[in-house]
Amino acid sequence: MTKRILILGVNGFIGHHLSRAILDRTDWEVFGMDLGVERIEKFLDAPRFHFVEGDITINREWIEYHIKKCDIVLPLVAIATPKTYVERPLDVFELDFEANLNIVRRCAHHRRRIVFPSTSEVYGMCPEERFKEDESVLVTGPICKERWIYSSAKQLLDRVIWAYGKHKGLRFTLFRPFNWIGPRLDSLEAAKEGSSRVVTQFIASLLDAKPIYLVDGGLQRRSFTDIRDGTDALLAILEDKNDRCNGQILNIGNPSNDCSIKDLASILLEMFKQHPAHKKDAKYSTIVEARSEEFYGSGYQDILTRTPDISKARDLLGWEPRIPLREALKYSLDAFLEEAESRT
Repeated sequence: MTKRILILGVNGFIGHHLSRAILDRTDWEVFGMDLGVERIEKFLDAPRFHFVEGDITINREWIEYHIKKCDIVLPLVAIATPKTYVERPLDVFELDFEANLNIVRRCAHHRRRIVFPSTSEVYGMCPEERFKEDESVLVTGPICKERWIYSSAKQLLDRVIWAYGKHKGLRFTLFRPFNWIGPRLDSLEAAKEGSSRVVTQFIASLLDAKPIYLVDGGLQRRSFTDIRDGTDALLAILEDKNDRCNGQILNIGNPSNDCSIKDLASILLEMFKQHPAHKKDAKYSTIVEARSEEFYGSGYQDILTRTPDISKARDLLGWEPRIPLREALKYSLDAFLEEAESRT
């Protein structure tokens, strides 16, 4: 039987990559909503892709109807950029928690399976070497550090979804992406305003030959995961023929791609200088250090390590990340440079 997948935030980074994979590799139908179409224009006319431009906080009747109509719901709408957590914490709470809570409740009411994006940020400043979904402690900072509102909103939704599953029979899977990267991660325009994730931010600086800022020395470490590996895991979660993922939380990351932000900047700068279109640039970015209070504001606090244990994903999905760090970064960089070139 053909699955019907409802993706809210279908024009987002994960949403559009997942939609493309579904259309290319399955016979499933995708029903999607988002505020724009710039990432999904190429398959708007695909017969199994059904899109409406809308806002999840406004178009509730459409969402209600499609939750009832579809087999699986993926609410992917969220603010997920650290600078915004500090500058607009209430917007983060209202969208990431309140608006998504309504979706969770409607899925529970209509007894529809939900596949929900948690986040690696819920582990916060967990002191463990590798984070385990069902064992690791979740450690956040003081209330005055507004950066934690995203992590806290996501963690509370995780707990609400778990409770709906245990006490109300909601069929769910929570997946925790660990720094997924790839083409169209964020827009270059957003990056130029300082409102993007680190890979996009660095690439935007490289394109403009502006300084690459290492916040507090760039000693923080992240496990970067290629979107193609992430998409493979999501397809396996959606397929789940034996219902093994029901009621489970799954880390989806690549512990082999653990890298400091300082090393990330050096690798991207090296790749940029070797790119055919930029080998002969007159000027290149420099790498400089900046204090977090100056770059993000006083409400920021950082996480030094973030490495997943992916044993559960291996066991339940038969999934293994396959793309090494440099290949993942080159895939991202080449796509952003191609996009920038097409606009000149």
